[in-house]
Amino acid sequence: MPSAPLARQLAGHDPYRWLENRDSDEVLAHLQAENAYLDSKLAAEQPLREALFEEIKGRIRETDLSLPTPWGDYLYYQRTTAGDEYARHYRCRRPTDGSLTPDTASETLLLDPNALADGGFLAVGAFSISPDQQRLAYSLDTSGDEIYRLFVKELASGQISELPFDDCDGSMTWANDSQTLFFTELDDTHRPYKLYRHRFGTQNAEVVFEESDERFFLHCYRSSSERQLILQLGSKTTSEVWVLDAATPEAAFTCLAAREEGHEYDADHGMLDGQWSWLIRSNQSGINFALYRADEASPQRPHWREIRAHDPKVMLEGATLNQRALVLALREGGLPTLEVLPQGAPAYRVQLPDAAYSLYVQDSLEFHSPAIRLRYEALSRPAQIRQLELATGAQQVLKQTPVEGPFDAEAYESRRLWATAADGTQVPISLVARRDVFAAGQPAPLYLYGYGAYGESLDPWFSHARLSLLERGFIFAIAHVRGGGEMGEAWYRSGKLEHKQNTFGDFIACAECLINEGLTQPAQLAISGGSAGGLLIGAVLNQRPELFAAAIAEVPFVDVLNTMLNPDLPLTVTEYDEWGDPNQPEVHARIKAYAPYENVRAQAYPAILAVAGYNDSRVQYWEAAKWVAKLRATKTDENLLLLKTDLSAGHGGMSGRYQGIKDVALEYAFVFKALRINKD
Repeated sequence: MPSAPLARQLAGHDPYRWLENRDSDEVLAHLQAENAYLDSKLAAEQPLREALFEEIKGRIRETDLSLPTPWGDYLYYQRTTAGDEYARHYRCRRPTDGSLTPDTASETLLLDPNALADGGFLAVGAFSISPDQQRLAYSLDTSGDEIYRLFVKELASGQISELPFDDCDGSMTWANDSQTLFFTELDDTHRPYKLYRHRFGTQNAEVVFEESDERFFLHCYRSSSERQLILQLGSKTTSEVWVLDAATPEAAFTCLAAREEGHEYDADHGMLDGQWSWLIRSNQSGINFALYRADEASPQRPHWREIRAHDPKVMLEGATLNQRALVLALREGGLPTLEVLPQGAPAYRVQLPDAAYSLYVQDSLEFHSPAIRLRYEALSRPAQIRQLELATGAQQVLKQTPVEGPFDAEAYESRRLWATAADGTQVPISLVARRDVFAAGQPAPLYLYGYGAYGESLDPWFSHARLSLLERGFIFAIAHVRGGGEMGEAWYRSGKLEHKQNTFGDFIACAECLINEGLTQPAQLAISGGSAGGLLIGAVLNQRPELFAAAIAEVPFVDVLNTMLNPDLPLTVTEYDEWGDPNQPEVHARIKAYAPYENVRAQAYPAILAVAGYNDSRVQYWEAAKWVAKLRATKTDENLLLLKTDLSAGHGGMSGRYQGIKDVALEYAFVFKALRINKD
């Protein structure tokens, strides 16, 4: 059996910085040795991993048809087939009776990612049909580094052209002439910073916009009305929007409101009260955003008129424009809700069956459609696509994600608890378990997940794989800690920059609450988080390791101080607004005080599994590798410490649905071993 790899140490403050020498023989050998060590330590769990894989796969309908989307003369949909890693993309003629049943006689295969992947990594970026529905623009990443190649397919002939442009972020936006494409180029730090205009059939492209401020990303997309193109420029704290009539792609973009530090806004174009109008969501009057409108011909800031005031208790997260209604995405009391304002009728809130859930507008359909589609799910309810009739509020479940084999949603119970943080703040926790596990009133193995960054909300979601935990007596919980967006903008701001310790303190408070409520105990508690959530896991392990028995850190941002000191790395400068600029002494001291890598010390840690992607451009592979190396040399216990590096993957791990199941099976097997759970 291989022994635990011990990385050599350099002199200085960062003894494992040599692991940053990408593609060196020594580094690759070390990562491969770590992978071999993991395989050896989990060799006894291989039958369990295989059983879990088959168990999870057995719950998923391997051959299935997505809900078709009507657009123009066609229905667009995807098919999954047993044995294939990816869904194939199709379209057929739109039935004249308005049904959503595909017409197999007119069916056309648009894209087959299985053939394109050829067994390797594949991520499809853009998948954009031209307005005349004659061409498909799509982009492919074949390594996981999130650099895409661009393609256009002539749908009548099947001819495919690769566009001769490099370093693209994968986005592709059509103008209304169905000839002009806008795409974006990445700079050396992987930041989308240049917008190009390309006329299909030519070999060149014209730079339309170049963003010089390294904090800002740019993104181009079509408005809800399909009449305008929108160029969104944004840092973590500031926005700027430029717009262009989609019918005149050779013209210049117009700015709605020049950037002003701290002013965040976004825009859409559609119809309000029978008039073509601009809709602007802005925080100029309060951090939870207000809503404004402007005439189509006068979109600039002086012409904005407020139509929904800022509410300190309700976050306005977004708006969906349709010819028949305006739909507002709100967040209140830690949960998402939708408010519909039909043209010429009273407003109403969308009614839902569960106390805690995930909800968003999945598809606004065609601009004139009388209905939109919502995606709704809960911890114990598989995802549903619901059709909402805008005028009446009537809902219809068009499709529910199937769970194959025995499954009874009523056998599970979801709950919401509130933990009290050190400063008295109430922190929500979402939980789910079998009803009999809760009813037993005994501590149970518990899997606690957290993130807490960038204002992202971890709304409760359903998981086929998670049933393998719940059926073995686990409780699954989500800690909705500060730094996320669950409780509004103030919740986010109180978990970033100088307030970052609140994120870690909240997570610890959630763990203590679950223990004090008698739901679990430290010997039964596993924790997990990825990316910025991996930073969370690393920090709480340093601060309160005795609370936990096992931890999983996926692509973890654990070397935050050294990364933020290196402006040449992807995303570093843009992240100053989230973490701070450590070139400032007080910020350096603040980050150093919680950075997981810097704060590893001689103490006992729980069992740890770290997962990295060698081609990850967001969180470099060496962050996990250096962290594990320092832990192995410093910690005082004999608990499992494992590093898995996917040598052909990026930030999202290996591509393909079956590979994803294998990754989950590995993680669950690790948790069962660490918690000494019966493996049956």
